[in-house]
Amino acid sequence: MITTEKILKRLNRRLLGSGRRLRVKLRQGRDGRRLSSSPDVVGAKCSVGCDLEEMSRVEDSWERLVRAALRRERTGGGFYGRPEAGLAAIVPSSLANKDIDDILRAADEIQDDDPSVSRILCEHAYSLAQNLDPNSEGRGVLQFKTGLMSVIKQKLAKREDGSIDRSQDITRLLEFYKLYREKHNVDKLREDEMKLRESGVFSGNLRELERKTVKRKRVLATLKVLGDVLLQLTKDISPEEADRLIPEELKRMMESDAAMTEDLVPYNIIPLDAPTITNAIVSFAEVRAAVSAIKYFRGLPKLPGNFSAPPTRGLDMFDFLHYTFGFQKDNVSNQREHVVSLLANEQSRLRIPEELEPILDEAAVQRVFLKSLDNYIKWCDYLCILPVWSNLEAVSKEKKLLFISLYFLIWGEAANIRFLPECLCYIFHHMGRELEEILRQQVAQPANSCVSESGASFLDQVILPLYEVVAAEASNNNNGRAAHSAWRNYDDFNEYFWSLRCFELSWPWRKSSSFFLKPSPRSKNILKSNGGKRRGKTSFVEHRTYLHLYHSFHRLWIFLFMMFQGLTIIAFNSGHFNSKTIREVLSVGPTYFVMMFAESALDIVMMYGAYSTSRRLAVARIFLRFVCYSLASVVICFLYVKALEEKTKPNAESIIYKIYVVVLAIYAGVQFFLSFLMHIPACHSLSNQCDRWSIIRFIKWMHQEHYYVGRGMYERASDFIKYMVFWLIVLGCKFSFAYFLLIRPLVGPTRLIADMDIREYSWHDVVSKNNHNALTIASLWAPVVAIYLLDIHIFYTVISALLGFLLGARDRLGEIRSLDAVHRLFERFPKAFMDTLHDTEKSKFDAARFAPFWNEIIKNLREEDYVTNLEMELLQMPKNSGSLSLVQWPLFLLASKIFLAKDIAVERVDSQEELWDRIKRDEYMKYAVEECFYAIKFILTAILDDEGNNEGKKWVERIYEDIQGSIVNKSIQVDFQLNKLPLVIQKVTALLGVLKNDQTPELETGAVKAFQDLYDVMRHDVLSINMRENYETWNMLSKARTEGRLFQKLKWPRDAELRAQVSRLYSLLTIKDSAANIPKNLEARRRLQFFTNSLFMEMPVPKPVREMLSFSVFTPYYSEIVLYSMSELLKKNEDGISTLFYLQKIYPDEWKNFLYRIGRDENTTELELSDNPSDILELRFWASYRGQTLARTVRGMMYYRKALMLQAFLEQMTTGDTEAGIMRDEATNVQGFELSPEARAQADMKFTYVIACQMYGKQKEEHKPEAADIALLMQRNEALRVAFIDVVETLKDGKVHTEYFSKLVKADINGKDKEIYSIKLPGNPKLGEGKPENQNHAVIFTRGNAVQAIDMNQDNYFEEALKMRNLLEEFYRDHGIRPPTILGVREHIFTGSVSSLASFMSNQESSFVTLGQRVLATPLKVRMHYGHPDVFDRVFHITRGGISKASRVINISEDIYSGFNSTLRQGNVTHHEYIQVGKGRDVGLNQIALFEGKVAGGNGEQVLSRDVYRLGQLFDFFRMLSFYFTTVGYYFCTMLTVLTLYAFLYGRVYLALSGVGETIQERAQILDNTALSAALNAQFLFQIGIFTAVPMVLGFILEQGFLRAIVSFVTMQFQLCTVFFTFSLGTRTHYFGRTILHGGASYQATGRGFVVRHIKFTENYRLYSRSHFVKGMEIVLLMVVYLAYGYKEGGALSYILLTVSSWFLAISWLFAPYLFNPSGFEWQKTVEDFRDWTNWLLYRGGIGVKGEESWEAWWDEELSHIRTFRGRLMETILSLRFVIFQYGIVYKLDVQGNNTSLTVYGFSWIVFAVLIILFKVFTFSQKISVNFQLLLRFIQGLSFLLALAGLTVAVALTDLSVTDIFACVLAFLPTGWGILCIACAWKPLMKKLGLWKSIRSIARLYDAGMGILIFIPVALFSWFPFASTFQTRLMFNQAFSRGLEISLILAGNNPNTGM
Repeated sequence: MITTEKILKRLNRRLLGSGRRLRVKLRQGRDGRRLSSSPDVVGAKCSVGCDLEEMSRVEDSWERLVRAALRRERTGGGFYGRPEAGLAAIVPSSLANKDIDDILRAADEIQDDDPSVSRILCEHAYSLAQNLDPNSEGRGVLQFKTGLMSVIKQKLAKREDGSIDRSQDITRLLEFYKLYREKHNVDKLREDEMKLRESGVFSGNLRELERKTVKRKRVLATLKVLGDVLLQLTKDISPEEADRLIPEELKRMMESDAAMTEDLVPYNIIPLDAPTITNAIVSFAEVRAAVSAIKYFRGLPKLPGNFSAPPTRGLDMFDFLHYTFGFQKDNVSNQREHVVSLLANEQSRLRIPEELEPILDEAAVQRVFLKSLDNYIKWCDYLCILPVWSNLEAVSKEKKLLFISLYFLIWGEAANIRFLPECLCYIFHHMGRELEEILRQQVAQPANSCVSESGASFLDQVILPLYEVVAAEASNNNNGRAAHSAWRNYDDFNEYFWSLRCFELSWPWRKSSSFFLKPSPRSKNILKSNGGKRRGKTSFVEHRTYLHLYHSFHRLWIFLFMMFQGLTIIAFNSGHFNSKTIREVLSVGPTYFVMMFAESALDIVMMYGAYSTSRRLAVARIFLRFVCYSLASVVICFLYVKALEEKTKPNAESIIYKIYVVVLAIYAGVQFFLSFLMHIPACHSLSNQCDRWSIIRFIKWMHQEHYYVGRGMYERASDFIKYMVFWLIVLGCKFSFAYFLLIRPLVGPTRLIADMDIREYSWHDVVSKNNHNALTIASLWAPVVAIYLLDIHIFYTVISALLGFLLGARDRLGEIRSLDAVHRLFERFPKAFMDTLHDTEKSKFDAARFAPFWNEIIKNLREEDYVTNLEMELLQMPKNSGSLSLVQWPLFLLASKIFLAKDIAVERVDSQEELWDRIKRDEYMKYAVEECFYAIKFILTAILDDEGNNEGKKWVERIYEDIQGSIVNKSIQVDFQLNKLPLVIQKVTALLGVLKNDQTPELETGAVKAFQDLYDVMRHDVLSINMRENYETWNMLSKARTEGRLFQKLKWPRDAELRAQVSRLYSLLTIKDSAANIPKNLEARRRLQFFTNSLFMEMPVPKPVREMLSFSVFTPYYSEIVLYSMSELLKKNEDGISTLFYLQKIYPDEWKNFLYRIGRDENTTELELSDNPSDILELRFWASYRGQTLARTVRGMMYYRKALMLQAFLEQMTTGDTEAGIMRDEATNVQGFELSPEARAQADMKFTYVIACQMYGKQKEEHKPEAADIALLMQRNEALRVAFIDVVETLKDGKVHTEYFSKLVKADINGKDKEIYSIKLPGNPKLGEGKPENQNHAVIFTRGNAVQAIDMNQDNYFEEALKMRNLLEEFYRDHGIRPPTILGVREHIFTGSVSSLASFMSNQESSFVTLGQRVLATPLKVRMHYGHPDVFDRVFHITRGGISKASRVINISEDIYSGFNSTLRQGNVTHHEYIQVGKGRDVGLNQIALFEGKVAGGNGEQVLSRDVYRLGQLFDFFRMLSFYFTTVGYYFCTMLTVLTLYAFLYGRVYLALSGVGETIQERAQILDNTALSAALNAQFLFQIGIFTAVPMVLGFILEQGFLRAIVSFVTMQFQLCTVFFTFSLGTRTHYFGRTILHGGASYQATGRGFVVRHIKFTENYRLYSRSHFVKGMEIVLLMVVYLAYGYKEGGALSYILLTVSSWFLAISWLFAPYLFNPSGFEWQKTVEDFRDWTNWLLYRGGIGVKGEESWEAWWDEELSHIRTFRGRLMETILSLRFVIFQYGIVYKLDVQGNNTSLTVYGFSWIVFAVLIILFKVFTFSQKISVNFQLLLRFIQGLSFLLALAGLTVAVALTDLSVTDIFACVLAFLPTGWGILCIACAWKPLMKKLGLWKSIRSIARLYDAGMGILIFIPVALFSWFPFASTFQTRLMFNQAFSRGLEISLILAGNNPNTGM
């Protein structure tokens, strides 16, 4: 039987042998004519035609499968709504031929019209593929050809006769070309489109223009393919035959059609190579000026004749550079557009050229030149070399443009070398010199540096050598596990170019240089050293040690220790400040110099590994400082000791003491002078002037190292004073607290304890005798010292929170914090909007300009399903451009106001003034009354405005004149019967109700009747005026009414404005319910509140769209969810809950709104939607917009384009109206603004959105749903661009060659990817961390002056997008001594409503991204970039290494390094809160823990980094404090908090076990003192996370109001937020500490999904065992030991007060994962969890077994981070602490009595060894004992009996008690754990000794025991149903407060759940 594999093999053999054999078959053809461009091709066709007949019936099945794979449904055509794939979608990238794509697309298009022509196209595509890859060596080529041949055969099989006459192919194509052209009437298509475009009348049908354009493009694209194939086929026949077949007339027609397809040539934004009249960008004067400026100029040598530019444009300077340096074609095209975009946007900011032939201003070129080459100019200045130009002023405009172009071409093709900005400067410097030489010679020739055998190639000759050495170093880092000191990272390579030594590399590259030395591959054997030559690090070595904290921030530690020393000395002198105290305080001098000596010694140690490559001056400075501080510390210590000795001598003159003081004073004076000189701007110019003195230069050099980065790190004097005052307040509070509550209370007890002579100890004392009880004193002071070191962070937190609160209040944050405030202040919004987002001052005009924007905001809220249709109608604002003179407000403000006013009028009032006063109290009631009054008149007059209605019009005029007269006379209540007002309203409403419908004869009659009824009511019931004054008028009206003529002819309202007024007035008179709670949706309220509040905040006045700064949005994407599929939405978890079900319950109002929007009933189920593919697609988007998906991010970011289009459209419409203060109706009609060519063009010039989907190419090849979803997003968003890495594998010389391309694609008219640029890379771009490498490869496709970094879990809002122009203007505002380079943007965490955990995370994050960053930016000036939606100065950053760093592991937190880099390179980071962007956060405890672990690990790596070191060294002292406590210092203080607890508990245990505590208590009651109380209280406050909550509470108060803030905070406390924050403290501590000790920081994928599922016990145990459970158990053990053996004079109360905070922390760490676990206390799940946990624990691992499946595999993973000797040694030292338990407890046993000899301790080890032997006997391997089972059982039984008997005898015959047995357990458990930890640290050694299996068995026992101890309380709580109910309420309180039944969500549709 023939199988599919056999068919493939046969086909492959045919393909491989298609050379000579195909040519023979060609010559044997029927007519001998070749119908294709290649003999091989036709031979292939003949071979296929002959061999296909041999296929069996099995192949038919294969064909159907292939066809099904090749043809897919178009977008929305299937249940999942995937976009069309078609034949073209499966063309492998290794073929790299766009023609094949186009041909197969056309074949698909015409398949139904003519299968024969489709077959011809497929055969031609096959021939092209065969020519490109004859042997099918490329990846996917064989499968592609196989499938294509099956399709061809299928097409052939459809022919009735089955025969093929290929000689007729040309004729068929010609005939079909004509028929297809006639069928689609091409000429008319173009004419219709042009007419529609010129008329601009397409607002009636928004998609009409778009539909016509797409249709024309598709038809012309197909015609172009048909024409191209025809031309190819005619090449194989004689010219005469070709002329006969294709007449001249047809040729001209084909050429004309081809010319019309110019706009089908792919381009990004500006069609430079393919001008098109459909894109208005090319008509912009600034674009034309920029394009003209880069044209070939006279100074450029003439290019060879064989170099040609596209016929659509002339040669330009990019073509010259392309030829000269061999840049890639697509790189040239990309950078051409990039430079034109930069120049055009810069020109537009200066002025819009008005000349017929616009010329680019010199100033625009100068700005772009200086901005782009600023880093190069500074680099030349730093190295003291001349730039490429000798005199900048003499450089012409054309030369500047040439240099700009050259730099960006280098940058655009540099790939990973873009991370080396100074290396790019070096390359530019030399290539610029080459360019100058070529221009001087005036001969166009390839540059020497880029010449290769195959021609000029910049990539191969310049970039590839650099890439190869960088890649070799990167591959040597052992996937991030190697020590940082063992390989060169990006920074090491870049910093080589910071010295003149870099010129040793010469030009072209001298590849023999040691710089290009590649390291030998790292040995996988960890016991072998990595020999071989390698080049050392540059400037800095990232050694893994905690000493970096001291090395980077030594000034802080020296300051703290000196202050502690001084305060302690003052305290010990009882606060007396006399000469003795001063002399002792001056002992800080030796302390300072000794600590500085330690710092200088660290400099030497930390530079180990970089001496050979560092600058000689830098190395000399390090050793010189070491020598200086060595001598200084010796001299100062000698002087001080001598001064002390001098004091003891009688009658001494204190000469040495005075010398000592003078020396200290001089040194301190010099240091202060230098600090002011180098950090105060006012002194900085003086400092520079003093540089001419060698001594000053030398002192400054010794004081501070000079790097290329970090120069001029000073701030404006006023800014310096601000943050100095801030820190003086913090330090004042800190030292006051330290002195009065920490140090002074311990002075007395310390003296008493030091004087005590304690000789008796409970144990065998070794170190405590004859040393004044030093250990006891240390145990008292240790927690106090720890608190002293970390309490500064407490005071910083509190004071910065208070300052942030005040700054927020000053910025007017939180002024509108409720819906009531929105209602109350709405009338001020239009003016505020125009003042801040525009610039006008006229109220009616303001309202008219404001209305389109407000209405578009509301419309978007409706499209997002946050408001209902009714709410949208109520919220929308009238255009205010009509005839009514007053401002018309939205109905939600005026609803029910008429009825309230009516009730007031009907009541008896004394006077008209009183009536009006009562109405005026409510502003909107007044507006409603006024609007009704004038609107009724307007409507009545309008419908009576017809011939024959003179009487009616006069009646209206008469009534209104009478009313106005009565008002003037103040007699309205006399002249009119106001109690009849309800009747009037009723009649008016009836009339309006008729008029708002379409005209019919019946309705016309009804309208006349309603009019007459209104007349009768007014005439007979309401009017009480004297009619004699207007007798003639009233008489005429009465007569007309009697005769039936009155109101007979009505002008039915057809005008849009009039109809709108009728409808609005009808609503105003009929809506009786108040709209005070509109909108009801909480998210809609929040957004409207923030937007309206921001209108009153200070922000820059924006420029018009055409003059604004251009910007890009940039989103890196890997493989996260793009768009939920229906299978994902409907998939149920173990509880029967689907994601869609969950969303429907969490967002019930939005689900109903969605159903109404798609025209469905609110009770419609998702299954009922399946009958409509369009609805299914909308459902998928609806769900995706509520998750953290790429679709949500794309929708949000594309609002920028929409906002810009609206703003540009209205600016265009209102030109001229602004000055006049009027508003025409056309100017406010925004319908169709999205299709305005001008508006679209302006938006595209100013905004670009690029998603860096590095895996998109691979996903497409594997047909992953993510690829189809991304393609769908591109189709729905035409401005969306996707950049990805395309991997092309080819077989050359029997070897697989892999090439990498960086590609940019967009959606084309056929829903397919259209490749815009394809730039070859030197190799795999992923050398470092994935995200920054992904950003780096795609950043070349961004455009504009700014770039906003957006993660793929973010969102944006239309109303916020309107403010982007304002934000970009911040780059030009005064924010300090330097212009901003990063604009910080506020975030809203949109995941806070999911659960209590999500709420905690949201509130914590919100307080940081608002209040915290507010203070960091101002006044502290240390805000960095935190991975949030900050806006970068794009050109500044891309010329300085990019927007992130990418070195492996060290840059794991890649985002913050862009902030470091920006600050070090004299940037400025600001923060702005009038604009916000949405952000998703993790919502489950495990997700949160993984995220916090990643961040903490990243901070651990930051401690080691050169960036943190330089910032710590180069900041002034106060700014350094700010930087430390807001970055790595925060995590160190967090870890110090836990260490404080350990110090306290171990100190207590020492006092208890040694007996010292009891002895001291017996001798004197000294331990009850305020010192310990203060220490313990501080601990307690720390541990419950109260200080973390201070910023949160103040943020609540500022933005929610005091009462709501208190309620929110109290609610959080009831939800146990303190437990969560305490648990998070453990997470941060563990990962931060472990990373610094061992490394192992890595990116953690948290999932970002909806977490409502129950997490299994095993999963929690795996994740938290080492980070929380082990430490929690240790704390419990310490407190149990203290409880058992501590001195208990105070009783239980004393113990509780001392340990309550410790117990709280331990319980939080042990049980928080189960407390915050959905259904964590449900009995059935608890039982299942236990079963699952035991299976996991007992399942033995093996090769390929993951940690999720087996305890053994997990245990090995947990030990993988211990890799280095230093790490093993540190683990060993830390584990020794567990020995203290056994040492202390064995001496407390009853059996040993009062014996304190070492024998007791030694005997305890014998007992311990016996226990280990017994354990080994009982756990002997079953596999080994299989042959002697009986003997083993006998030995085990005997051992058990002997052990039991021995224990019984010991209890009976000795003093061993039962409590001793439990005490022994308490002693041996920690000892065993300590030994186990040490054994794990030395795992390789244990394996060699053969002990590893035994150790693993013991470890399993410990984990089993710990798991059981944790599991028992969980199981006990699960017994009680109320526990589960309480927990559910605890976790999902937000949902309950929104009236949701969360139990339905937890229960889902599972019938087995009985909730």
